[in-house]
Amino acid sequence: MKFVVIGGTGLIGSKVVLRLREQGHDVIPAAPSTGIDILTGEGLGAAMAGTDVVVDLSNSPSFEAKAVMDFFETAGRNVLGAEAKAGVRHHLALSVVGTDRLSESAYFRAKGAQEQLIRDSGIPYTIVHSTQFFEFLPGIIQSGGQSEVVRLPPALVQPIAAEDVADAITRFALEPAKNGLVEIAGPEREPLSSLAQRFMRIIQDPRQVVSDAHAPYFGAQLKTDSLVPLTEPTWQASMNFARWLEQSEYARYAPRE
Repeated sequence: MKFVVIGGTGLIGSKVVLRLREQGHDVIPAAPSTGIDILTGEGLGAAMAGTDVVVDLSNSPSFEAKAVMDFFETAGRNVLGAEAKAGVRHHLALSVVGTDRLSESAYFRAKGAQEQLIRDSGIPYTIVHSTQFFEFLPGIIQSGGQSEVVRLPPALVQPIAAEDVADAITRFALEPAKNGLVEIAGPEREPLSSLAQRFMRIIQDPRQVVSDAHAPYFGAQLKTDSLVPLTEPTWQASMNFARWLEQSEYARYAPRE
């Protein structure tokens, strides 16, 4: 089979490309560095020729309201339009658990718009809703403030490792289109504020995390279950925080037995 992986040089995309190639598939990693630009459309038509499945792992470089909406709408129309002309049989997109519950956030509104374009395209599709990645913890902590105190909500998270996300994406890309949502999540739930504090202590970040139910999460106010699946996830990963830490860039901080 032939696959085009949008964002194929990124954190998840590079892993998906590797997994698909190891299984003998023809894979094009689509990124500006490979001559394919989803915002201008450059290279999309040629890449899509003969393609069976498109895996869209793109993400906006800016979370500013207009910029993020423009990114997902422009990229979505360009990619889906090229797919329709080429007769692509399956469009798989990575999105976020809770997108449909967090419309006050500009980022989640833009993700919702991206998902609607996919549903309206007429192309068979699968939308994968993932919980937060362990790898995003530093960025989430940074969003809580730059001072000696980091304010984060106590909403539950069920984080997942990038390696497991890539496994799940590869699996669903090889299956028939679901024409609906699937959810993937890590093995453990924990309040976001306590996970952040635990991580910061391990990496010797001296700042204090304050658990604040009113602290915004990328512009949204969270309820306890805003970021976790409301039912059993379609696919649940096995790598927990301790195992992720041991194989991450922070491995030198991992506790030794």
